Amino acid sequence: MGVRGLQGFVGSTCPHICTVVNFKELAEHHRSKHPGCTPTIVVDAMCCLRYWYTPESWICGGQWREYFSALRDFVKTFTAVGIRLIFFFDGTVEQDKRDEWVKRRLKNNREISRIFHYIKSHKEQPGRNMFFIPSGLAIFTRFALKSLGQETLCSLQEADYEVASYGLQNNCLGILGEDTDYLIYDTCPYFSISELCLDSLDTVMLCREKLCESLDISLADLPLLACLLGNDIIPEGMFESFRYKCLSSYTSVKENFDKKGNIILAVADHISKVLRLHQGEKKLEEMLPLGPNKALFYKGVASYLLPGQKSPWFFQKPKGLITLDKEVGSTSSAPESKQGVPMCTDPESKQGVPLCTDPDSKQGIPMCTDAESKQGVPMCTDPESKQGVPMWTNPESKQGVPVCTDPESKQGVPVSTDPDSKQAVPVCMDPGSKEGFLLCTHPESKQGVPMCTHPEFKQGDPVCTHPESTQGDPVCTYPESKQGVPMYAYSEYRQGVPMCTYSESKQGVPMYTHTEFKQKSPLGADPEFKLEAPVCTNPGMKQEDLVNMEPEIKQQVTMVSDPEILKIARAHHVRAESYLVYNIMSSGEIECSNTLEDALDQALPSQAFVYRPVRQRVYSLLLGGGEDGASTCPTVKEWFVYSGNPLRHPDLVRPLQMNIPGGTPNLKLLWLNQDAGIQARRLDALLGCFDLSSSREELQAVENPFKALCCLLTYLFVQVDTLCLEDLHAFIAQALCLQGKPTVQLVDLQLDYIDARAVQLGSLLVRGLTTLVLVNSACGFPWRMSDFMPWNVFDGKLFHQKYLQSEKGCTVEALVEQNEIDSMSLTIGEDTPLPVNRWEQPQCPSAEKWLLTWQLCGQAAPPRSRWGKS
Repeated sequence: MGVRGLQGFVGSTCPHICTVVNFKELAEHHRSKHPGCTPTIVVDAMCCLRYWYTPESWICGGQWREYFSALRDFVKTFTAVGIRLIFFFDGTVEQDKRDEWVKRRLKNNREISRIFHYIKSHKEQPGRNMFFIPSGLAIFTRFALKSLGQETLCSLQEADYEVASYGLQNNCLGILGEDTDYLIYDTCPYFSISELCLDSLDTVMLCREKLCESLDISLADLPLLACLLGNDIIPEGMFESFRYKCLSSYTSVKENFDKKGNIILAVADHISKVLRLHQGEKKLEEMLPLGPNKALFYKGVASYLLPGQKSPWFFQKPKGLITLDKEVGSTSSAPESKQGVPMCTDPESKQGVPLCTDPDSKQGIPMCTDAESKQGVPMCTDPESKQGVPMWTNPESKQGVPVCTDPESKQGVPVSTDPDSKQAVPVCMDPGSKEGFLLCTHPESKQGVPMCTHPEFKQGDPVCTHPESTQGDPVCTYPESKQGVPMYAYSEYRQGVPMCTYSESKQGVPMYTHTEFKQKSPLGADPEFKLEAPVCTNPGMKQEDLVNMEPEIKQQVTMVSDPEILKIARAHHVRAESYLVYNIMSSGEIECSNTLEDALDQALPSQAFVYRPVRQRVYSLLLGGGEDGASTCPTVKEWFVYSGNPLRHPDLVRPLQMNIPGGTPNLKLLWLNQDAGIQARRLDALLGCFDLSSSREELQAVENPFKALCCLLTYLFVQVDTLCLEDLHAFIAQALCLQGKPTVQLVDLQLDYIDARAVQLGSLLVRGLTTLVLVNSACGFPWRMSDFMPWNVFDGKLFHQKYLQSEKGCTVEALVEQNEIDSMSLTIGEDTPLPVNRWEQPQCPSAEKWLLTWQLCGQAAPPRSRWGKS
């Protein structure tokens, strides 16, 4: 996480940049310096999960009551000294960091394999050195913090960028996390969560100014250093030879420093003594071996630039880098740069004309101002008309080519002069060969279409040329847009499907056509790619909404075109009130991290497959637009970790048609309608996602918080035929007994041994609870979220205890701890509350509730005992 090798370097080579500070003292100083301003700390929650999870037991599925208490203590400690906390969670995985995400997931798979090997060998939980956070911890932490009254936000991009931006823009006391990227961002101070002593509120502050002094570089050089060392965007191996070259020429190698430390010193020395000599005169690609990775490298540097910041290393806007601003490397929304521009005097008009400098010839070239973009465009002088003509510069040949302005798009189009007619003819540039091809004008769309000269085609026929191929692909013309679109042949349907071409990957991607808006969108389109065909964009997102978004994103490419619905989904996402809903509706791409699953146990399927049918129905609900939605909505890309999945590509998952009485409701009805009967429709949609519409009446009879759990268990025992009666007994018994147990009793609970199958079952149930969060969010919140928060319905050790007892053949009375209760009756229909036991705070469940819960799950899917008992 963060910059490669920097954490170790700081600890071993530059320990003086770490200063012990006290949050209480810092808060008092902040209040005296900024009267009326509450000291605020921005918390990178994903970095803090390991610190917050203090329970000794982690293998059984999570000690959620203990964890909730730890979070409450954390919040209370800071609140007591007048410090406000703002928590940020990762809301998405950006495409540039997908490879790094995959690498970590595969590494986690290997760690999980070692954990299960240890459990089977020793029948106990491994030591803390093999600690693996319980499944769903990040998801449920959001809701735990919200229930504690904390401001909790979910990012629209990489969370560290939004954390750094928030800290800078809101004059925060600092950032609390564990990521060396915060040493690179030019933002508020960075504090270590791993060094935090909660009792005294002492921690370590890592000072980026002292780091720069040690490396003899400036703050503005840190993004360049980070990319040369490698980070989550730039692979570590990309500049490995360059770093060793720097090391070989570095004259101040310190023998007492490790190799990585000396490499960091050598690269910093190269920046300060070599690269800085040409800063502002040469482009980075002329000073560094960027090769084909130029655009990625520029993107990596720009990813550290917060709103209003610029990099002195950006000599000019690099090819392929898109920014929201007129200035390269800046995310400021200022309409003008306020910088002086050289002028020359036009001999004909006697007026001043702006000049730009040609980086190769170092000569001034006149510019005209584009009316749409307000940017300067180089000009050449037409020898016939004596007028300035805008030019386009070929990046390969560095030569200027005259352009004409397309009257429809208002954009400049390169032209060549027809030797016969002496007229300018538009050309397009082949990205592969860099050669120009003549265009003909489509009579309907008025757009230029390349002319094919392939001997097999007739001359003058419009074609679409695949960027990687020299052959033209067939074109179909859409009757609405009158535009030609390349076709892709689906082997399973034997039909041609229109494609759009990604400019980065050069690959065609099948598109779907929205039935209402007649617009073509790529399936799971990456918003950072410039698309060749029209796509659905969110018209409801204003420019000011993008203030905190990454510079490369101009408009959000979405799977859903209704701006009102998207705005609601986005708001729920940002406020951390939903799970995965906005990701599905915006990018059509979701992910799920590792789960404690035994890759060698084929009897239990992975949670990725168990809950996939539920997700497929959710896709139909969110993307289908109501009736028959599954047949028209696109596939969703799923990056789910399971045994045997190398994660080279996402799984393309098709929606499933929902079976709901009265038909599938649309989202406006579920999300916006406040009529009295709509809550029942929301519940119908939720049960339809689990395909349990027929169990509606029985579930309604179950009291909270068991209603949601019964829904989940009923689905599980229908879906997974290897689950048995003993498993059902354990699941229900632990939920019922949990209601009467205080946290201290759960902490003291001791297990005879650890069973590998029970470990996987615990994780399976918790993943089911996260699936409930998704479904409840998508259906307009028919149930209270608190009803399926794990601290209310699940405890890992308690479940493990009930599982072991059930395996031994314990009676129902023993499982529900009847021996601790006086005068209990299990008569069906008797609604007398059970007497309160000595540990109890809330009321224990009645016998009727217990038996109804048991009966419901048994009727829906009558499980058989593993030992042959009914």
